[in-house]
Amino acid sequence: MEIKKSPDGGWGWVIVLVSFFTQFLCYGSPVAVGVLYVEWLDAFGEGKGKTAWVGSLASGVGLLASPVCSLCVSSFGARPVTIFSGFMVAGGLMLSGFAPNIYFLYFSYGIVVGLGCGLLYTATVTITCEYFDSRRGLALGLISTGSSVGVFIYAALQRLLIEFYGLDGCLLIVGALALNILACGSLMRPLKSSECPLPEKTAVENVPERYTIYNEKEKNLEENINILEKCCGSEETYKSTLANGDCKQESLLHKIPTTMAHTKEAETYKKKVAEQTYFCKQLAKRKWQLYKNYCGETVALFKNKVFSALFIAIFLFDIGGFPPLLLMEDVARSSNVKEEELIMPLISIIGIMTAVGKLLLGILADFKWINTLYLYIVTLILMGLALCAIPFAKSYVTLAILSGILGFLTGNWSIFPYVT
Repeated sequence: MEIKKSPDGGWGWVIVLVSFFTQFLCYGSPVAVGVLYVEWLDAFGEGKGKTAWVGSLASGVGLLASPVCSLCVSSFGARPVTIFSGFMVAGGLMLSGFAPNIYFLYFSYGIVVGLGCGLLYTATVTITCEYFDSRRGLALGLISTGSSVGVFIYAALQRLLIEFYGLDGCLLIVGALALNILACGSLMRPLKSSECPLPEKTAVENVPERYTIYNEKEKNLEENINILEKCCGSEETYKSTLANGDCKQESLLHKIPTTMAHTKEAETYKKKVAEQTYFCKQLAKRKWQLYKNYCGETVALFKNKVFSALFIAIFLFDIGGFPPLLLMEDVARSSNVKEEELIMPLISIIGIMTAVGKLLLGILADFKWINTLYLYIVTLILMGLALCAIPFAKSYVTLAILSGILGFLTGNWSIFPYVT
């Protein structure tokens, strides 16, 4: 299937808008899970380690399943995957409102919501890259700010909903809001042309067209088999009649042309059924071969030293980069920061600065004189230094400053596609 040239605009801006809101709706609660984390600690009375697994799963499952997510998007397209994943995220959030214990949250919030977010992230990035080429950095920066704005709003929204409706009511309302992802997905019009021929020839093309049964609209396979059985039955009756010698000569002569026609028709349908079977086998073999090639190419990537080094770097970055989103509220509580001092939730500060970072870093990545690899490395180093400074922050002001720095540097996700 041939892909049209990226328009770098037009309907692409609609794609950017709906992708922005998709990430806003799906990542708002999981990334701002620090607000829920404190409530779950009080509600279930489990340790901090067990409770933190909920947010860790929500962040990690989608990333671990990214090869599967990519395969789903390439096989079914961004629109179906977005709509299906919207149901997953909304359903997982609503189920979490009825969680009897922390282990149920591992499944409903950690796995279901996390996997749905992973699918949605892959779908939004993939379709945006299809619509943009020269402005890809700006487009990716805009859509990735959706999750950051979501953190900023959802951190305050979830705290407000918990105050009025309780933890369960909060999750039900947030899940209902996530259903708007379905509307966003319906607007993700694919750029691929469905009228182009397949680029690769298959063994099926060697089959004579006059025998390919799937081109005959007026008959299906079941009807052909029934006629075949009827024809074979007529032939057997004729042979039995000849053996018994019960029929008159003129009756036999009358039946011979009809039987010969049936025999010829039977042979024709036998060929057609054989060709249909051959077609199905070749199609199954081709699907299996494509799957094997995909798995082989994925494994082969790890033999590349550059890819392996990048994989390890991102792995280490995620270990240190995501915990502040989950634990910053608890860090403030451990540092004896009073509720009255929390002018703005620390997670909200991280969220809004992440949006700024994604947008600015995405714009910088479009300049040809900037080496995106070096820019990415600088953000990693600065983020590591900011994380090391957290244990020395004992007031709301210092924690807020560090939260802003960490949020801005976390925006390096918008330049990651350039690095790869």
